[in-house]
Amino acid sequence: MKENTHIFYCPEARDAEKDQTVYLDEDEAAHCTRVLRLTAGDEISIIDGFGKMYNAELVLCTKNAVSARITEILDDVYLRNYRNHVAIAPTKNIDRFEWFVEKAVEFGVDEITPLLCDHSERKVLKLDRIQKIIISAVKQSGNVIMPILNDLTPFSTAISELQADSKLIAHCEPQHKTFFTENVKKSQSVVTFIGPEGDFSDREIEMALQSGYQPVSLGGTRLRTETAGVSVCAFLSCINNG
Repeated sequence: MKENTHIFYCPEARDAEKDQTVYLDEDEAAHCTRVLRLTAGDEISIIDGFGKMYNAELVLCTKNAVSARITEILDDVYLRNYRNHVAIAPTKNIDRFEWFVEKAVEFGVDEITPLLCDHSERKVLKLDRIQKIIISAVKQSGNVIMPILNDLTPFSTAISELQADSKLIAHCEPQHKTFFTENVKKSQSVVTFIGPEGDFSDREIEMALQSGYQPVSLGGTRLRTETAGVSVCAFLSCINNG
């Protein structure tokens, strides 16, 4: 990718070949023409969300449609060698949850499952808005994998269905816990459960332990929900890229 080239998300480009023409969706097209004011002949970069990046030249730029011709397929794009799945209860203040989503994507999260817990204060989530934040953060950070955003899921369903090499739950109860990084190795898949502002209930913690989840600490201070979620992503990035 060339420096200062604008990046666009286009899943239609998946496995596109050189000289193939692809079309941006409505939101991306509007950003291209109305916000950035790009025109035919301008160079852009495209990610397909499945791991590939392409250089392209704009062909058609109108208010209703934008197309681009693939000029180069980039093979040296960074792909993560681990999988990071964060199952987290959305905060009452939606701005804080949206901040978590943005920063998690920047660090490199593969999947986010919003949780509905016993102590949850937020029980409704506008997924379309969250998805737009994810797309924006992916483009800004230069990631090539589009994270999966799941529906708001009851805790009991998620704890029984989610699978990974390391299954962890970060809670605030004074039980024996090991530090997060002691439970994770390089190149592993990891799922971490982060609770709501009122923490997980005793029932939920017991259910997690019975399902094989390891209780972990994220440090010596009590973190907000969104900070805990970002910390997990930062720890995993350091473990796998250090």
